[in-house]
Amino acid sequence: MAGMFVVSVFVLLVIVTISLGVRIVPQGFKFVVQRLGKYHKILGPGLNIIVPYIDSVAYRITTKDIVLDIPSQEVITKDNVVIVANAVAYINIIHPEKAVYGVEDYALAIRTLVQTTLRSIVGEMDLDDALSSRDQIKAKLKVAISDDIADWGITLKSVEIQDINPSPTMQKAMEEQAAAERQRRATVTRADGEKAAAILEAEGRLEASKRDGQAKVVLAQASQAAIEKITQAIQNNELPVVYLLGERYLDALGQLSTSENSKIVVLPGDIPNSVRGIIGGLAK
Repeated sequence: MAGMFVVSVFVLLVIVTISLGVRIVPQGFKFVVQRLGKYHKILGPGLNIIVPYIDSVAYRITTKDIVLDIPSQEVITKDNVVIVANAVAYINIIHPEKAVYGVEDYALAIRTLVQTTLRSIVGEMDLDDALSSRDQIKAKLKVAISDDIADWGITLKSVEIQDINPSPTMQKAMEEQAAAERQRRATVTRADGEKAAAILEAEGRLEASKRDGQAKVVLAQASQAAIEKITQAIQNNELPVVYLLGERYLDALGQLSTSENSKIVVLPGDIPNSVRGIIGGLAK
């Protein structure tokens, strides 16, 4: 019985020893091995043999690209405007031993580094430049942090600016400013329209006045020509003038007497003498 117990213990010890000495590393990972608490080597994907009881796998590090979400933060621009910005960083661990021994928490360190660098870059830009220059911010951000994280055995594949917007208070102020600007433009447009209409109306009145003046000049010239012709025809003979005036006078009396609103009929003060004067004038 004692011999069987010893054999069983020995077999169990062999199995445990083999299990501790054989390490299978999955694809996409690397294992950091320590020997007696000190860094020893890196195990790549596949079957690996280590020294049992002396070597141990301390860290399991992925070699795939890691996506780090950078939390939103408030950033003050050069013209003292508060904007809210966040980003996302794509990293890859090239040297696992540097990533685990060079910094306590590489993910937290990179997030903090991106946030502080982003604040520094945006702080040197005006609001308009910050909102319209994402590519420029991204390029500066990548250059600024690539060298720092390289000391941790990590390479920065890419960094993207997800959102960069004015703060809610600033957005409200910008909306009010935009509404005021639209109202101002509408007022200017309306005033320009009224001005143009007034100018056109004045030009119309001026043109009408010119046409009226020209018509009066034409009528005056016609009257002048008619008077000159009548004067040349009459010369010293006033009988035709008296006859025409009498005819016009009688026509006016006839129109006055036939009017529906006429209440008074105007007659010459001395009709017989007037008639005799006209007849006498004809006899001459």
